[in-house]
Amino acid sequence: MLFYTPSVSRPLRIEFAGALYHVTSRGDGQKKIYLDDHDRMGYLDVLSEVCKRFNWRIHAYCLMDNHYHLLIETPDGNLKRADNS
Repeated sequence: MLFYTPSVSRPLRIEFAGALYHVTSRGDGQKKIYLDDHDRMGYLDVLSEVCKRFNWRIHAYCLMDNHYHLLIETPDGNLKRADNS
């Protein structure tokens, strides 16, 4: 017997001023996304520039070898804008 499981997309992200988001991303095939601490610092530098550009606040972050977690506040309700820039 075959079962068909439709792919499930993530729920619609609701954006509003002052929202908090848990943002995470994992390396393809769970491969490492940072080579070393220097690489991690480079990522944090880029993240800092993005936060300045979009007026985001990072409340917490965790950088693992193959993924990261960010807790981002968006005072302007504009998380999606970073996807389009």
